[in-house]
Amino acid sequence: MINRVIIRSKVVQVAYSYFITQNKSIAEAENELLHSLEKGHELYYALLQLMIDLTDLQAQRLETARNKYLPTAEELNPNMRFVKNRFINDLRNNEDFIAHYADAPFSWAVSAERFLNSMLDTILNTEEYNNYMTATTNDAEQDWELWRTLFKNVIAPSDELTEEVENLSLYWNEELNVEATFVLKTIKQFKGNSENVRMLPMYKDDEDRKFALDLLHNTLANEKLYRNYIDRFTKNWEIERIAFMDVVIMMIAISELVRMPSIPTIVTLNEYIELAKTYSTDQSSNFINGVLDAIVKELKKEGIITKD
Repeated sequence: MINRVIIRSKVVQVAYSYFITQNKSIAEAENELLHSLEKGHELYYALLQLMIDLTDLQAQRLETARNKYLPTAEELNPNMRFVKNRFINDLRNNEDFIAHYADAPFSWAVSAERFLNSMLDTILNTEEYNNYMTATTNDAEQDWELWRTLFKNVIAPSDELTEEVENLSLYWNEELNVEATFVLKTIKQFKGNSENVRMLPMYKDDEDRKFALDLLHNTLANEKLYRNYIDRFTKNWEIERIAFMDVVIMMIAISELVRMPSIPTIVTLNEYIELAKTYSTDQSSNFINGVLDAIVKELKKEGIITKD
């Protein structure tokens, strides 16, 4: 699912590209934003698919061992609990999940075979896996809990996963932490309710999609106005010394401050100060904070901003 943290980040990327290249229309930039958000949402499904692919890889390994020339007794009669995990079976047969990949399936085994093998090796050596495989009880909640724990403590924090996500898609490299939280939320939904689980939608509601398009459109359409505000409060700075990314972030922040009356001012300021830490220089967050604070005071004085 896409939240407003991701939306703001994508708007910054698309707006920066629009201003730098100057070779596309606002409508083209809006389509680029929607495409970027759609591609980013695919990471959510890919992370869910990862658990299925890890299970299938272990099943394949067990079958290979069973069919080798001189299998051991353990290889002939392996513990199948992991590969028959009920949560994985429920996820595999979930209607929303099946529908998402109906036209364009995705497989880590095809796209990232080395990573998949390495991650499975890591899992097979964890205490969580060992405790699960040797437990004397066998209920569905243990199946669900295994994958919740493995995803939270082993898969999501993995540097290998971060690297592979960056390699697989330019649209994924900044969304892993956010989408991982949504995967954990989805896993939790399967607990005791496997037949009625819905995958999280791309947007929480229609308002988020509208927020994304309005934020970008208003920024691009009012570039001169917002640049004028920024220029008024950066007179003591040589324009060449101000990172252009800082200017773009401030224009988008002003757009949100002016055009989104339901969003508290402090929320907007905090969000774009955080974005500056990701996208711009070490000094940018303090600089942007100071400039936006002065602009907010002026806009309130002029009656353009009336919210807190």
